[in-house]
Amino acid sequence: IMHIKQVWTSDDATCQPDANLAVVANLMGDRDCGFVPVIDATEKLVGVITDRDICIASATRRKAPEQITAARAMRGQPIHTCAPDDTIKTALAKMKEFKVRRLPVVAADGALTGIVSMNDLVLASRQKEGPAAAEIVSTLAAICAHRPAEIAAA
Repeated sequence: IMHIKQVWTSDDATCQPDANLAVVANLMGDRDCGFVPVIDATEKLVGVITDRDICIASATRRKAPEQITAARAMRGQPIHTCAPDDTIKTALAKMKEFKVRRLPVVAADGALTGIVSMNDLVLASRQKEGPAAAEIVSTLAAICAHRPAEIAAA
């Protein structure tokens, strides 16, 4: 059985809530990622911001990205996380249930320790103890499923 701590990425980019969207977008570009955890001064996870959040905030706020903070652009949805000792199967189940491609990995004290992404799990599937291809495909299918129109419009 493989655990998150065996496959996660621990050196991903982070930002603080007061970082402006231009800074966050540049960070995403430099790191070739579309997801940045938002942490407070004590490195506790307070949210996440995606490239999609930046696009929507920039297009709907009538302000330049430099004038919008990460805190203002983050969606107010619950943050779905996992722990370093969780199994890959647990992470896949959370990704499937909550339709997310990435999970922040959080220690018992709430500190961000890394991120596990679908890419990490796909790469883990190459290993003997890794997830089966069918589990990966099933999770991706659930993540990519379109939401009903009435929910998407809400």
